Amino acid sequence: MEMPVNRFKRALCEGRPQIGLWSVLANASVTELLGASGYDWLLIDMEHAPNELPGVQAQLQALRSPVTTPIVRPPWNDMVWVKRVLDLGAQTLLIPYVQTAAEAARAVSNMRYPPAGRRGVAGGTRATQWGRIRDYYQRAEEELCLLVQVESRQGLENLDAIAATPGVDGVFIGPADLSADMGHLGDAQHPQVQGAIEDAVRRIRQAGRAAGILARGEEQGRKWLEAGCLFVAVGVDASLLAQAADGLAAKFRT
Repeated sequence: MEMPVNRFKRALCEGRPQIGLWSVLANASVTELLGASGYDWLLIDMEHAPNELPGVQAQLQALRSPVTTPIVRPPWNDMVWVKRVLDLGAQTLLIPYVQTAAEAARAVSNMRYPPAGRRGVAGGTRATQWGRIRDYYQRAEEELCLLVQVESRQGLENLDAIAATPGVDGVFIGPADLSADMGHLGDAQHPQVQGAIEDAVRRIRQAGRAAGILARGEEQGRKWLEAGCLFVAVGVDASLLAQAADGLAAKFRT
């Protein structure tokens, strides 16, 4: 059996913009539904959504789309969480709250087998198709993609070193936490926050890495694509459902 190709990683390497959607509803049927919508990637969130490992596995199994790549965000930059998510077959991970080059290097190490890293070795996993991918250990790194999330002032201060860390494929800017850390909680559109993000995107590109962000809607999504972001989430599944439900209900209440 052949190693699955990471289409998302290929696209970043070729400079092709990737449009994604954030998923927090933690449901395999929702993931299957969204996988048929044509997004390039779908973020399965374990940090701020009630996703546990069995549910993540079910969502990875449900996302059989030939177009949409699953990206999993573990709850933390932790060797055990990363190992377990990789063993489920995820090939692209978004590691939250990276603030220094040392933390970025730790994320890289967590993704790689010894001697290059410290990922634990297991044979009968979904990632290896239960041992059927015979050269998995030799080739896994080729198809793994590491995205690190910068979402604090300290992270911005260390951004150049973080982006220069070997093994980091992309840097994602987290607007919500960044705005809070900058003293503008709940106001990611504050000019100071927006200016900091624009500068961060420029620096990430200068480092030769892909820049990413979570935007809300078409206008914001296009803004960040034009600014140079290469992977952009343009919505959140729960928000889309709430907006559609509220809008329909409002039509009948009036």
